[in-house]
Amino acid sequence: METPLRIAIADDHALFRQGLKSQLRLQPGLVVVSEVDRADQLAAMIAATPCDILLLDLQMERSALVDIKALAERVTVIVVTASERAEDALAALRSGARAVVFKRFAIETLMDAIAAVVEGNEWMPPALQRHLTARLTEPPEEPLTPREIEIVRQVAMGLRNAEVADRLSISEVTVKTHLNNIFQKLGLRGRTALALYAIRMGIVGVPDGSP
Repeated sequence: METPLRIAIADDHALFRQGLKSQLRLQPGLVVVSEVDRADQLAAMIAATPCDILLLDLQMERSALVDIKALAERVTVIVVTASERAEDALAALRSGARAVVFKRFAIETLMDAIAAVVEGNEWMPPALQRHLTARLTEPPEEPLTPREIEIVRQVAMGLRNAEVADRLSISEVTVKTHLNNIFQKLGLRGRTALALYAIRMGIVGVPDGSP
């Protein structure tokens, strides 16, 4: 029998937490193992009840950005937030969240976000993707090197680090170093954002079937 995916919820709105739990109970392979309503209870909850994914409200009694940075090393963080400001969502992703779900669309999109992070990908609302793509028209202050552009191309094509290393005849450690430099230069986080950048800048073509 497959081990269920353990979900924890941190949100200060009791009705919203109940709605999330009701939705998650309908999904096979998922189980809610813990919940809190205050950011200062997060660390203790994760320590006491290990989980695979944390559904985290971005703003409870304080901003959760600092908590994301600390928790992202221990658990996969999906931010579920009422704020639809692109700046807030991007700040969460840069802090270490693997996905952002807007509360207004949580019922429709939460399972898509969970499925994406389980596969090792990032996820963001379509509106945020469009906003991010629109911001990627300006070149970085420090241009990418030819090798970095080639790394971007390979990653945008869906290759994992080991596959990129094999194709370019370099070590996987070197690929990771290049990616860290690329993310820093571009001010991006995550392979999804990097793929959007590559498409926007013409490094790769738009995938078949894309609008």
